[in-house]
Amino acid sequence: MKGRKPSTIKSGKGALSRAPVAPAWMSDAARAEWRRTVPTLIERGIITATDLGCVEAYCVAIGRIRELEALIQADPLDKTLYRLQTQATQTARQLAAEIGATPVSRSRPNVSDDAEPEDDPLGL
Repeated sequence: MKGRKPSTIKSGKGALSRAPVAPAWMSDAARAEWRRTVPTLIERGIITATDLGCVEAYCVAIGRIRELEALIQADPLDKTLYRLQTQATQTARQLAAEIGATPVSRSRPNVSDDAEPEDDPLGL
């Protein structure tokens, strides 16, 4: 989108205040990523219950990358494993940007509860 971007975005109503437990169906590697990532996202106040599906998908993708790496270490000649790992890495990178887990996405407008509306939100 073109035009002036707001410098501060108000956090949405319903932002989670506590990190939920990782879903039991996740692999160990995905649950480890959940425990590492979700508390930080909750602390920023931008994750709602509606966003948890995206966070789950991100954690599963990271878990899959780690699991595939272990398989690649065991069989470095299997090209299929490399292809699957590349796909999982691309998915994880896209989802990380969506949930604010990359340096670039964190440099975008800040989230604030007490943000005041801009005088001219359309930049006219």
